[in-house]
Amino acid sequence: MTVLSTSSDEFRLHGEPFRIISGAMHYFRIHPDQWADRLRKARLMGLNTVETYVPWNLHQPEPGTLVLDGILDLPRYLRLAQDEGLHVLLRPGPYICAEWDGGGLPSWLTTDTDIRLRTSDPRFTDALDRYLDLLLPPLLPRLAANGGPVIAVQVENEYGAYGDDRAYLEHLAASFRARGVEELLFTCDQADPEHLAAGSLPGVLTTGTFGSRITESLDQLRAHQPEGPLMCAEFWIGWFDHWGEPHHVRDAADAAADLDRLLSAGASVNIYMFHGGTNFGFTNGANHDHAYAPIVTSYDYDAALTESGDPGPKYHAFREVISRHAPVPDEPAPAPGPKLPPIVVELDDRASLLPHASVLAKPVRVDAGPVTMEELGLRAGYVLYRTTVPAGGDGVLRFAGGVGDRAQVFVDGAPVGVLERERHEEALPVRVPRAGATLDVLVENMGGVNYGPRIGAPKGLLGPVTFDGTALHGWDCHPLALDTVGAVPFAPAVDSPSDAGPAFHRGTFEVGAPADTFLSLPGWTKGQAWINGFHLGRYWNRGPQRTLYVPAPVLRPGTNDVVLLELQATTEPRVHLTDTPDLGPVNP
Repeated sequence: MTVLSTSSDEFRLHGEPFRIISGAMHYFRIHPDQWADRLRKARLMGLNTVETYVPWNLHQPEPGTLVLDGILDLPRYLRLAQDEGLHVLLRPGPYICAEWDGGGLPSWLTTDTDIRLRTSDPRFTDALDRYLDLLLPPLLPRLAANGGPVIAVQVENEYGAYGDDRAYLEHLAASFRARGVEELLFTCDQADPEHLAAGSLPGVLTTGTFGSRITESLDQLRAHQPEGPLMCAEFWIGWFDHWGEPHHVRDAADAAADLDRLLSAGASVNIYMFHGGTNFGFTNGANHDHAYAPIVTSYDYDAALTESGDPGPKYHAFREVISRHAPVPDEPAPAPGPKLPPIVVELDDRASLLPHASVLAKPVRVDAGPVTMEELGLRAGYVLYRTTVPAGGDGVLRFAGGVGDRAQVFVDGAPVGVLERERHEEALPVRVPRAGATLDVLVENMGGVNYGPRIGAPKGLLGPVTFDGTALHGWDCHPLALDTVGAVPFAPAVDSPSDAGPAFHRGTFEVGAPADTFLSLPGWTKGQAWINGFHLGRYWNRGPQRTLYVPAPVLRPGTNDVVLLELQATTEPRVHLTDTPDLGPVNP
């Protein structure tokens, strides 16, 4: 039985009028030990519902598998939401966008270029159905029809911006129903006639996505759907950042005024984002319009709760607005959480990457030209490609097809240049000192495109490599997933910290009572960071982001360790733990 239903102009919950006041909060971007805290803060702001996407690529890293533990323990997250008295809007994809690697579609699927993604192509729908066969059974007890918190489930995501395959949407809705999902189904599209027409489905509630022009957007939604509740399923209150751009913020008063307009119109809302969180590890996505543009590690989004879970200006402004339209708990607004006192950490141990690549990943020998990351079975991370150059002298290394996404090139261990996909670079003049010199090309996957037709674009070296027209053959390809850094052969650093990388650096520090902190990296260039084996994500002095968020549960009383993979060089072998985040200069 459907717990949430619709009338001519409103939602009804158990038959009573109900307005959804929701906030987006992705469990997979929050340390699981902090879920309960964030959910409590959602309730205290006045939300009665939370919304989350479900990333197919993390839950099913290989066909036939399902991961539901740790940061992916979705049943636990749903239980905690219910314990806090919150309802849930579930958005299981299959495509989520979300500025997330590949838009949430698994690389083992997008690698097959013959599959027409997000269509009724049986090769796509069969893979999707096999995934739902595994995902939905453990979630059924958490659906509202079975006494759980999930009151509505989304069919696809902003599909009108991508395609118009009605049979595909019908298949997806039927797949949910056939597997026991009785809850209200809804679609979600940008509030313009073409997108709404292409992305909606008869018998399924249509909702809109917009961050401003409230009256105009609601009018578009009503013109498309003459009856039923009006809902903004993504009320954009901030934005995400790309590397090399300013940090995006939106004035709290401006966002609050638009929220008030929405609620005053009688509409329901899902605030995107209530709490953004972090693109831990290699999970950030990228956009590719005119050029490839990877997204930073922080997903703060200038949300109501900051990346570290502290109430920001929007939290207090939204709480006041919501109180005009719905009950808000008669409890104090939460205070900022404790922060670790500042610490300077000396990184005294070091291990160069190039000479130790075979320790970290057994090489795959390819007698012809180099192969892509996908052909090596690598979802994320790096590949070190190694071969020899048959002739010495000055010449041009040419990378047919370019690189995905950033390549550092070394001859006999010396750096000779960098190529970047975003700059469309495919050639590099070099001096090869001798015949038989070793050529190393370290290629970094900077994040899979999450929006538009380029989802699934290959990574690594994307074609043959030549030196002055002569093709280079016989490659050893080291797929560096870096799921763990436990195998790195550290030794005390004896050379200058400014020596060119890439290299791993390690140091230790003491903690009394664990608390949130922020890893600051002055003098470092580009790389990855881990604390106690937890992969914080990518750093880059290109900015805007200057610190990485370290959740308190990552730390432990006593001795802790920090590891960096620095790809280029540093001016000093130390890092700082600070009590203040720095996400960079803001947009004008």
